[in-house]
This record gives sequence, C-alpha cells and structure tokens, in this order.
Amino acid sequence: MSSRPSSDLPAPSRAPALRRRGVVVLGTVVTALAAFGSTTQTWLSVTLPQTAVQTPAIQVPGSDAATAVTAFALVGLAAALAASIAGRVARYIIAAILTVAGAGIAFSSIAVASDPVSSAAPAIGEALGVTGQEGVSVAVTAMPWLAALAGTALVACAVWLVVAGRSWRAARRYQSGKEQPVTRDGSDKPDANSDGIDSWDRLSRGEDPTG
Repeated sequence: MSSRPSSDLPAPSRAPALRRRGVVVLGTVVTALAAFGSTTQTWLSVTLPQTAVQTPAIQVPGSDAATAVTAFALVGLAAALAASIAGRVARYIIAAILTVAGAGIAFSSIAVASDPVSSAAPAIGEALGVTGQEGVSVAVTAMPWLAALAGTALVACAVWLVVAGRSWRAARRYQSGKEQPVTRDGSDKPDANSDGIDSWDRLSRGEDPTG
C-alpha cells in the first residue's frame, strides 16, 4: 500500500500577516512612539516684540504646549506593550485604553493648533515677565497635526487589536490554578509521564497518589 506523497499534504494554515500578534503590537507601539516623538519637536513658534526682549523669538515644544499629549502617548505605549501578553478579556480592556489615549492625543493636539496663543501663553509670560500679549504672534508648525493624526491612528489600532486578536491562541491553558501543557492535537490532557511525576510529587508530600 503506497503512502500519500508529502507534497499532497495540506499546508498548515497561517494567519494573515496583518492579524499576527507581533505585527499588531509593533504597529501600535510605533504609532504611540510617533505621538510621543512629536512632543519633543517645536509645535509653536512665537515672535515677541523686539523692544521687549533680547531674544524676539522662542520655540515651544509639544511637551510644553500640550502636556496631556505626552501623558496619553505614554499610556498608549504601555498598553501596546501589554497587548503582547494579554488574554482575550484583557485585550478588550487594552483596546479601550488605546481608544481613550488616542482620542486624548487627537483632541489635545487639535486644541493647540486651533488656539495657539493660549497654548503659548505660559512661554510668553515667562519671556516677557507679564501676561500681556500685545505685539506677539504665534505660528503653528505641522507637529500638532501630525500628533492628531497619530492619535487617530492609535484609535484605529485599538480596533485592529480587537479584530486581529480573535484569531490568537494561547500557547498554554490553565485549569484550577495549575498550568496544563497542550498536546499536539490541541488537547490539554496530561500524558503518562506527567501522571508519574505528579504521583511522585504527592508521595514526597506524604499524600496518597491513588486517592
């Protein structure tokens, strides 16, 4: 009786690249880092009256113009890293955190771009020594809009995590607080060797292994 050629055997199915855990986590981490990285750049360029100060221009980074963006970006980064080891229920919680973080980044960034004078007020007051803003002009760079885009992308990553996470499977199963190895056929039934080891362990503790 001839055996079936190995070339005719069905190839093992693999999840699409965009559904793989590593790809999803990496994409989410990169998005959160993009939002955080934008806060290290200049968001607002302030021109002060030349008669008021020796340095008539100051640059306001995103970390000063929108401190909330930095905080939300760090939260999103931590959540993205946690997704790499999270279970099914935890992934839904992480997705909710990513949604809140992404929305916070987007709204905070748009607020700075929409009202740059108010966002630059602390820097202006420190430079002038007064709260007045006469003769002051504030220009917005592209960074707030890039941060808003990254925040929106982070919300999309939350949806991506939920959808792709449905096909993820844990490498091990847990039952009654004890880790059970998964056999090749996908079952968690222990083999004979593990039964023997458990029996010796119970004997060493003074218990009856036949009970």
